[in-house]
Amino acid sequence: QVQLQESGPGLVKPSQTLSLTCTVFGDSITTNLYYWEWIRQSPGKGLEWMGAIDYKGTTYYSPSLKSRTSISRDTAKNQFTLQLSSVTPEDTAVYYCVRGNGAGLDYWGQGTQVTVSS
Repeated sequence: QVQLQESGPGLVKPSQTLSLTCTVFGDSITTNLYYWEWIRQSPGKGLEWMGAIDYKGTTYYSPSLKSRTSISRDTAKNQFTLQLSSVTPEDTAVYYCVRGNGAGLDYWGQGTQVTVSS
């Protein structure tokens, strides 16, 4: 059974960098053909895809967030990490890490609430 678990601070101050880690259990982040993704949902809005890192370590970013987003991985710990810089209150959201299989999204973390506030 594949499980994903987000971790990181629940409160970030404006202009700082948000950093979240996703730990994967039951699968390796280097397994062929899988993508490891970050998706968020702001209050009253739909899901927003932020970016991904694939099994080779290649990264992909949403054009609207690319200038502020960095996704990396630690294969030894089977983790991948999201960094979002220069945050504003509009970045307040529930952040999810997700496994993509090329045809869809098949495993989700439970989500972690991040609030941007001074």
